[in-house]
Amino acid sequence: MARDETTAVLFDLDGTLIDSAPDLGAAADQMRTDRGMPSLPLDRYRPMAGSGARGMLGVAFGIAPDASEFEPLREEFFRNYEARMLRNTRVFEGISELVDALRARGLQWGVVTNKSVRFTGPLTRALPLFETARAIVSGDTTPYAKPHPEPLFEAARRLGVSPACCIYVGDDERDMIAGRAAGMRTVAAAYGYMGADADVTRWEADAAIASPLELLQLLKQA
Repeated sequence: MARDETTAVLFDLDGTLIDSAPDLGAAADQMRTDRGMPSLPLDRYRPMAGSGARGMLGVAFGIAPDASEFEPLREEFFRNYEARMLRNTRVFEGISELVDALRARGLQWGVVTNKSVRFTGPLTRALPLFETARAIVSGDTTPYAKPHPEPLFEAARRLGVSPACCIYVGDDERDMIAGRAAGMRTVAAAYGYMGADADVTRWEADAAIASPLELLQLLKQA
């Protein structure tokens, strides 16, 4: 991974830093039970948690975003999620230790997510992990969302570093596309929400990690 010297590490949020699948899945499943439909197990929702409303509603109702009824269902899902998004969401094991180690090395860190600030703001304010994040860029912070590179460029600007000095870690192919387009080194978080048919080896990431702390080994090698 050695290119320009690494001065910052940026992360996707859901499926990379936090396990939000229990609350995302419950928000969608409540819509089923409110309609008298049987509940689905969390294991059905978890692989699609990184796709947000599109993924959760796809599991719950088999509906696609181009369906006429998608928009009102999405807003209902958002209301359900907003009411419970801190109930069972947790930071992944090893993330707090990873962030401490990055800061001990003098590296800045931040977040670039497609989650809208409506949810990112309350989540990051409530979880102590994010007190030391130097940049938090949401899906609607810029006019673009990933896989467009602009959110990553915005994070680099906020950190005051060159994109070429950043590593971007994420659990979705869109993260790798955005990272490459921004000129950043990319790391696939293979422990995250990669989707039912995901093949991380095809994402063209610079590296992949099976647990958060493996990132430290990559930094040592670089």
